[in-house]
Amino acid sequence: MITEELKKLYCTYTGHEPEAIEELPSSGSNRRYFRLTGTPTLIGVSGTSLEENQAFLYMADHFRKKGLPVPQVVAKSDNDAFYLQEDLGDTLLFNAIEKGRKTSVFDEEEKQLLRKTMHLLPAVQFSGADGMDFSYCYPQSEFNSRSILWDLNYFKYCFLKATGMEFQEDRLEDDFQKMTDVLMRSSSATFMYRDFQSRNVMIKEGEPWLIDFQGGRKGPVYYDVASFLWQAKANYPESLRKELLKEYLDSLCKYQPVDEKYFYAQLRHFVLFRTMQVLGAYGFRGYFEKKPHFIQSVPFAIENLRQLLQEPYPEYPYLCHVLKELTELKQFTDDLQKRRLIVKVTSFAYKKGIPEDSSGNGGGFVFDCRAVNNPGKYDRYKPFTGLDKPVIRFLEDDGEITTFLEHVYGLVDASVKRYMERGFTNLSICFGCTGGQHRSVYSAQHLAEHLNQKFGVQVNLMHREQNIEQTFKAKS
Repeated sequence: MITEELKKLYCTYTGHEPEAIEELPSSGSNRRYFRLTGTPTLIGVSGTSLEENQAFLYMADHFRKKGLPVPQVVAKSDNDAFYLQEDLGDTLLFNAIEKGRKTSVFDEEEKQLLRKTMHLLPAVQFSGADGMDFSYCYPQSEFNSRSILWDLNYFKYCFLKATGMEFQEDRLEDDFQKMTDVLMRSSSATFMYRDFQSRNVMIKEGEPWLIDFQGGRKGPVYYDVASFLWQAKANYPESLRKELLKEYLDSLCKYQPVDEKYFYAQLRHFVLFRTMQVLGAYGFRGYFEKKPHFIQSVPFAIENLRQLLQEPYPEYPYLCHVLKELTELKQFTDDLQKRRLIVKVTSFAYKKGIPEDSSGNGGGFVFDCRAVNNPGKYDRYKPFTGLDKPVIRFLEDDGEITTFLEHVYGLVDASVKRYMERGFTNLSICFGCTGGQHRSVYSAQHLAEHLNQKFGVQVNLMHREQNIEQTFKAKS
């Protein structure tokens, strides 16, 4: 009985029984955690793999000697199957940044926790590796070609094949080998945490503490950066990723010179690799072990994959073809459509009223074009609209509309960017003028084309008084 073994270990260490034993929620591993309440309150751990336990026990001791923030192990059983460690509390970094994750708007307190964590990472990678006996690492002592191919095939068998997709396995394996070659050119003597992400960082008195590092090994620094910043459900906006990358590089410079151009170029490959490895884990833990948390994470990882594939990886042509096809599978695109922004742009005449927002979200922007010089004052332009060349030439030669739209673009672009980051699905933008024929039509048409071109969002355009509708489809 696990609780009896932990109680016995607690008695041996403290001289008395714990007041209570409570099992804590488990995550992805088969390790079980218990809180033994008393004086002191400790965390009891039971692991079925003795080699994995021994890896953790060795690393925890080594890291503490290096001054790194990890829980102290205070007692262990003779066979290493059970051990007691310091209780760091209940606050995972993942939970501490919950509001930011759910809204993509991270407040200063959340950002500060993330900065501290990224600042700590190089210390783990370099100080942690100093004097470490990597032979204790389990199941591999280093990040090598074999472990890379294990993870790539984990993705292939546990996720890709589980979707029912057809692909040419031989061609895929060729690209797996190419990726292995690219990743292996970054070998180094640093410590690679392997699963460095916000669920494996705890917050104690406002500072990050490291847990679940037993899968670590010798390996390149890029992997942990990719693991943390592209964690599927963390939902970091691109602007925050860039800020945290800068924090990491500033800290990394204390340990080695940094060629930023090479760093970013190589990091892209590790992000793609890590995303595939994570999908393999989600497939196994979710589809086969039926753990709902992992199934819920799949759409976030697929979205990361979509974003990555927007910039090509010419080194792996067939792999990218397969991955793009994967992201377009109906079970994933259906979920994406629920979360994808659609912008509605309308031109209208004020005398007929401002258009209602049919999405139910209360509208958005309404821009008044009536201060711009009006072609409708002149008889020769009255038969035309803002879509016709004579009116377009008049407005652009006059120039007022160009200045007007520059300001509109500045406001709307900022909102579209944030709406996309926060997962909002509707934005309404209306342009009104006297008759809804010239200035408002020109403005609405140009903004719709601009947003579709710049952000790739779907834009539903309506020139209300002209009874003209046009859809600019989202770009994949």
